[in-house]
Amino acid sequence: MAEKTAGIESLGDLRGKRVLVRSDLNVPLDGTTITDDGRIRASVPTIKQLAEAGARVVVTAHLGRPKGEPDPAYSLRPVAERLSELLGRPVAFATDTVGSSATETVEGLGDGDVALLENVRFNDGETSKDDAVRSSFADQLAQLADAFVSDGFGVVHRKQASVYDVALRLPSAMGGLVAAEVDVLRRLTEHPERPYVVVLGGSKVSDKLGVIDNLIDKADKILIGGGMVFTFLKAQGHEVGKSLLEEDQLDTCTRYLAEAADRGVEIVLPTDVVVDTEFPSSDREPEPRVVAADAIPADALGLDIGPESSAAFAAALADARTVFWNGPMGVFEVDAFADGTRAVAEALTKVDGLSVVGGGDSAAAVRTLGFDEAAFGHISTGGGASLEFLEGKELPGIAVLERD
Repeated sequence: MAEKTAGIESLGDLRGKRVLVRSDLNVPLDGTTITDDGRIRASVPTIKQLAEAGARVVVTAHLGRPKGEPDPAYSLRPVAERLSELLGRPVAFATDTVGSSATETVEGLGDGDVALLENVRFNDGETSKDDAVRSSFADQLAQLADAFVSDGFGVVHRKQASVYDVALRLPSAMGGLVAAEVDVLRRLTEHPERPYVVVLGGSKVSDKLGVIDNLIDKADKILIGGGMVFTFLKAQGHEVGKSLLEEDQLDTCTRYLAEAADRGVEIVLPTDVVVDTEFPSSDREPEPRVVAADAIPADALGLDIGPESSAAFAAALADARTVFWNGPMGVFEVDAFADGTRAVAEALTKVDGLSVVGGGDSAAAVRTLGFDEAAFGHISTGGGASLEFLEGKELPGIAVLERD
């Protein structure tokens, strides 16, 4: 990817201009209560910068996966209220995206005012695979603004109307959040400081294939935990009991282990794991026990890396100058199986260099476990986007901003 993307300053004097900002406000809700406002907080600096420049800021975003029509369960109204609190100024809320409420709300904005449009995915044109349908919706969005700022990193890997097509219709620029994400990810892929350690967890090997393929010749060490580790252990000939297993990825794991050895890349797997006979549920108290990774009982399933492995992973990170972490080491939502994830997070806070938490469940784990976000070099707001970037894929929402 080119490194020529224009920032907000390229749009010139914005006073009195309507600026459409694509933010990522896809936060978890419990009814109408926001349970993690990390993405809203991450969106604030760019919105505030535009408002302070005198722009009339029109924020668009999605929440959840409504099926192209209004669904009260996915309304952004609670987000508007929280955004207003964080900005310290009123945020007008339009009850539609391109209808009469949006038009009236935008027309009512003064210089420095902020409005949030209702969930952009309440319109089937947002995610349509039909270019004509998506383009028609983008035309309507573009009519609301004089310029466009892309600041929702969590969606830049999607060719969607409010991410891609609008940028073709308006003077466009990259917001500060997206610019920071892209800068960090380029540092992970182009000239990383060494030693470079990649930590991968989460449930499935298949979710991380592209990342491993692209980083196996760039990293010095790859530490593997989470549910995906059991496919690697099985590939080594170990029994894994009732643990999560992707039988169709056994040959792939065998290949990765061989490739890493050939390239001098160290793949570090757990030597012990925390198991239980059942997956955690509200019906029973957990009964965790630590077993050797090559001796998992037939009636048990692995739910975290063990204490010996946690210490080994922390030691492997101790002298790293660059670290990328994506995916928890276990079922961190349950205290009995959170220690491995906690140990990795703690080790990242001590890295003398660039430490990157790759969004998604890893970012949620950092917050859930009570870590100070400022202790990490960078916490990505887009797990899927960051993975696709690290896989070497072109991200449509970035490419459209960098076009000639």
